[in-house]
Amino acid sequence: MQRPRYPDVVTFTFSGEIIEWRGPAPFYFVAVPEDIADGISALAPTVTYGWGVIPATVRIGATEATTSLFPKNGGYLVPLKAALRNPRKLMTGDYVVITVHIGN
Repeated sequence: MQRPRYPDVVTFTFSGEIIEWRGPAPFYFVAVPEDIADGISALAPTVTYGWGVIPATVRIGATEATTSLFPKNGGYLVPLKAALRNPRKLMTGDYVVITVHIGN
């Protein structure tokens, strides 16, 4: 079964604080603001590949990486891979401006 194709590319830019979730390994995220999460939720049925996870391309400064947005408490978390954090030495508590592209 093929994943549905996106009708268009949708881009959101916002800022937020890096938070850490300590599981078996530390993971770093930025929460999507509520108003933007509402827009993403409207797209979710056509872009998710299961469990509410949404594929996306994320940019911080000049660094870009593919990832997936994770649903959390009615909103979304943007995972920050090492490829996004390391060039700028980003850590928990830092504020970043993030651009998220959802679509083709």
